[in-house]
Amino acid sequence: MIELEYTNSSNLSTPWLGTVLAVQANFYQVRLDQLKVDKLEVVGCEDNLQANNLQPSNLLCTRRARLKKIGQQVMVGDRVVVDEPDWAGGRGVIAEVLPRTTQLDRPPIANAQQILVVFALEEPTLDAYQLSRFLVKAESTGFKVCLCLNKRDLVTQQQQQHWQQRLEAWGYQPVLISVHNGTCLAQLTDLLSQTISVMAGLSGVGKSSLINYLIPATRVRVAEVTGKLGRGRHTTRHVELFELPRGGFLADTPGFNQPDLTCTPEDLIHYFPEARERLAQHRCQFSNCLHRNEPNCAVRGDWERYQHYLDFLAEVIARQEALNQKADIESTMKLKIKASGRRQYEPKLETKKYRRRSRRTQHQTLDELYDDMNEG
Repeated sequence: MIELEYTNSSNLSTPWLGTVLAVQANFYQVRLDQLKVDKLEVVGCEDNLQANNLQPSNLLCTRRARLKKIGQQVMVGDRVVVDEPDWAGGRGVIAEVLPRTTQLDRPPIANAQQILVVFALEEPTLDAYQLSRFLVKAESTGFKVCLCLNKRDLVTQQQQQHWQQRLEAWGYQPVLISVHNGTCLAQLTDLLSQTISVMAGLSGVGKSSLINYLIPATRVRVAEVTGKLGRGRHTTRHVELFELPRGGFLADTPGFNQPDLTCTPEDLIHYFPEARERLAQHRCQFSNCLHRNEPNCAVRGDWERYQHYLDFLAEVIARQEALNQKADIESTMKLKIKASGRRQYEPKLETKKYRRRSRRTQHQTLDELYDDMNEG
C-alpha cells in the first residue's frame, strides 16, 4: 500500500488556485494549478502524485452565493480560489475571484495579454479592408497585436512576399503559416507560449484547425468554407481557454464578420501603427485635429490605410452622434412599447408639476390657511 507523508502545513482541504477555462450558464470549468508541497515522501513507491491520482486537473464549479449577492462576475481567464474540492465527483466551489490585470467585455475574458488576429490568404480570399478593421479593433484593446495569415499553401511565393511587404508597411510582422502542411507553426508557438492570447478572425480562416494542431487533445469542431459566399460557418459557440503544451492559454472566440468600432473619434488615429509613427515624429497644428482637412496635419498624406481611417472615422462620428441624440431624446422623452411590439417615444411629464398632492399635505395647507384667517 502506498503511504504519503507531507512535511508542511498543506493538506487536501485547503483552498486551491485555478484558472477559469469556460463559462456556461452558472457552471465554470476551472483548471487547477499544480499541487505544490515543500517535501513529499512516498513510502513503498517512487511514482509521483500524477500516478497516485493526487494531482488535480479540471473541476466543474459553481460560485458562492456571496459572490452573486455582491455582483461579482466570473469570467473566462479569471484567477479564482476553489474551496472544498470534491475529487471523486470532479466538482468544486469558487470562493473568491482574484483581482484582474486586464478585462475585455467583448469577448468577455479576463487577464489576457495579447490578441492573435488570424486571417486566411485564400478560401476565403484575404480582403485588406476587412483585415484593417479587425486590426483597428484589436489595437483598441491596448494589448499586443500579433497577425497570423493561414493557408499559405494555397498561394504562390510571389503572393506571400506581396502580403508580407504590404503588411510590414502597415506596421506589422505577419506570420505566414499553413496548418494543412504544418509550415512555420513553430514560430507561432513561440509567440503564444506563457501568455493568455485571444484569437480573433473571420469564420472559416482556420482558427479551430489551428487549435487542433497546437493542442491535439482538444478536437475542436471544424467546418468547411461555403462555396456560395466564400465564407466560413461558425463552429465556436462560446469563449473558451485551451492550455498550450509549452505553457499559457489560447482563447477561442466566436467568429464575427464586422467588429464594432466603439472608440472615440479622437482616439481612432492611435490604432494605426503607421499613423502613430508619424505622430511620434511630428505634431499637428491643432490639438483636436481629426486629420481630415485641418491645416498642417502631421498624419494626412500618402499611406495606404489613410482612406480606411477616413471611412472608419466617419462611422465612429456617426455612432457618437447617434448616441448623443439618443441621450437627448431619453432626457425629455420616454420609450413605450406598444402591444404590437412597435417602439414609440412620448413626451415625459414634469413629475413635480403633475403629481397629486397627498391628503396630509392638503390638510396642512388648509390648517395654515385657517390660522392666517384667525390671526387676521
